[in-house]
Amino acid sequence: MEQNAQRELRSADPQWPVSELMAHVKKAMNFDGPALSFGNCAISHVPQQLCIVVGTSGSSGAVKEVGLSLLALVSSAQSANKYLGAQPGHTWSLLLPLTHIAGLNVLTRSLEVGTEPVDLRNWSGAYPTVDFTAIVPTQLYAALNGDRNLLNHLVASKAVLVGGAPLSDEIQNQAQRAGINVVTTYGMTETCGGCIYNGLPLEGVEIEISDDKRVSIKGSVLADTYIGNESLWRESFSNGWFKTSDLGRMHQGKLLLEGRSDDVIISGGENISLSAIELALGSRFNKNAFAAFSLSDPQWGASLHVAIAGNEFLMEKEIVDFLSDKFGAFAKPKGFLQVKELPMIGIGKVDRAKLAQLFTEASH
Repeated sequence: MEQNAQRELRSADPQWPVSELMAHVKKAMNFDGPALSFGNCAISHVPQQLCIVVGTSGSSGAVKEVGLSLLALVSSAQSANKYLGAQPGHTWSLLLPLTHIAGLNVLTRSLEVGTEPVDLRNWSGAYPTVDFTAIVPTQLYAALNGDRNLLNHLVASKAVLVGGAPLSDEIQNQAQRAGINVVTTYGMTETCGGCIYNGLPLEGVEIEISDDKRVSIKGSVLADTYIGNESLWRESFSNGWFKTSDLGRMHQGKLLLEGRSDDVIISGGENISLSAIELALGSRFNKNAFAAFSLSDPQWGASLHVAIAGNEFLMEKEIVDFLSDKFGAFAKPKGFLQVKELPMIGIGKVDRAKLAQLFTEASH
């Protein structure tokens, strides 16, 4: 593209005060300042229509720089606020890093209602009350298991968006019993964050399920491109639809997710969804966090392993019996790894490659 059809791209500093961040984002969206990059980006200019560039690692760990237009950013913020009933003057709290779209969306939603979010990223003590906030399941788990300040903050909010990773039914039910109005969200950086709330598409968003259960999304919230890798974008984007790696089905008009096409391993000739294993374990043993990962195996092809984090002691036999009863004998883990915390490559995204490395190191 010609230089005169491009705009300058500058890196945003996530440590800027919120008021400064809001000012820069507003200028980027008003086209009277440079476009902003949240995350590492090697280029200095982007196509003229882009306002924000956000890096995303995805579940594979491969970094992609997602280019978002004004239309996508505004459509996402307005549709989210409309769903929640957010009005001018309502406030959001910022509990998520700005290197991820979920944190950035708190800024754009606040711009739409004319307020400044309360920055709680490094907060200590009692939290102030706001109308809305957004968190990931690990934060909700912490609130329900000892973080009283965060729990009170969530209970006092009109609605709490929870996304970034699957939320187990048990944790969701526990949150509702505690008085938290949980709104589950589904989306990714390519859809400008969550665009499916409680299984329902936001205004202007459409869902399509293919014969192989792949979820596709259409709407004005979609990003424009992968910066520097437009060919990869075209592989996933066709006729206005973004084809995700997620598997799902529609039930009573709502989207139910059933794992990812890129986290299915073949072990002994049987397909095993790693995310399905994680969801099942999280629902059954809700005092611990789990991650499923695989290792190359000459007998099985890929062997299922389970990492366990948390203070609750579990007998490995309990897990083996549970998974065998739920999925079949082929879902019996071939190994276990105890860790203090699950390694992450992003908010809500477990680093399975790191777990495989840790298991291999511990076995030698």
